[in-house]
Amino acid sequence: MSDMKNTKKLKTNYISKLWRENSSIFALIVLVIFASIASDKFFQVSNIMNVLRQTSIVGLIAIGMTFVIIGGGIDLSAGSVLALSGGVIILLQSRGLPIILCIVAGCLTGIAVGIINGLFISKAKLAPFIVTLAISTIARSLLIHFANGATLIGKNDPAFTKIGNGKLGVVPIPVIIFIVIAIIAHFLLNNTKFGTYIYAIGGNEKTAVYSGIRVDRIKIATYMVIGLCIGLAAMIESARLASVSSSSSGMLYELDAITAVIIGGTSLNGGKGKISGAIIGILILGIISNIMNLLGISPYLNGAVKGLIILTAVLMQRKDR
Repeated sequence: MSDMKNTKKLKTNYISKLWRENSSIFALIVLVIFASIASDKFFQVSNIMNVLRQTSIVGLIAIGMTFVIIGGGIDLSAGSVLALSGGVIILLQSRGLPIILCIVAGCLTGIAVGIINGLFISKAKLAPFIVTLAISTIARSLLIHFANGATLIGKNDPAFTKIGNGKLGVVPIPVIIFIVIAIIAHFLLNNTKFGTYIYAIGGNEKTAVYSGIRVDRIKIATYMVIGLCIGLAAMIESARLASVSSSSSGMLYELDAITAVIIGGTSLNGGKGKISGAIIGILILGIISNIMNLLGISPYLNGAVKGLIILTAVLMQRKDR
């Protein structure tokens, strides 16, 4: 009788563990099945590629956000920094500079802001929420000032716009960029000391300090990583229309990225998470938006749906602790 109870308990624990570690995958599968039933257009190659293209920009930010949140931080400046980085790219591109230099400048802008965020958080010991919220306001304000509140228009250069609109075969170039960065990020988190240190700091910062880990440097590095990801996302965003709106570009992208990361199982308390989870999370968000569009549901309800998803994901994390 005792053996039967133990066997039953082991099975229950196994199922519970399986659900905790793979709940986002199960959710994605169920969502795909529902979408295929709800609309016969869902599995069309053009529609699938469209979903992947649309999610690639926020997906890049989500990859960087995963580093930051695992390390115990958060970044609320991502959307505004993307707009600022995109503005730098468009300004330089409109003045005839080589495209590669424009892109490098945009990425360096994102990295520079990441360093600033990291310094205030690690050296001044300010809360990541406050620092990144303030930086978000500053970045957006600077862009609006230099653009005089207007939309920055670049040159309609096919070599540039192809980055945001081009394809290799049937696969959009933004999706290829996203996949490459995801692979590199996965390797960094799982196969390097840098990744190990990030998990250690997010799990228990005091223990990490006593272990000899240079916590400040690692924190700054995580914000540099998301800064680079934001710069790459800005490259794609600005290349799509060869323009950047100073007031609306990147608006609330950080919310989508954080939502994707949480859905993917990354703990807001730090120390737990993975890149594959962020990818699944961003796909779930993209498919939900796509279903709503295919079914003619008002896009104004997107925010309500995302808010409910965040609450559900956080409640599930709280239950798992």
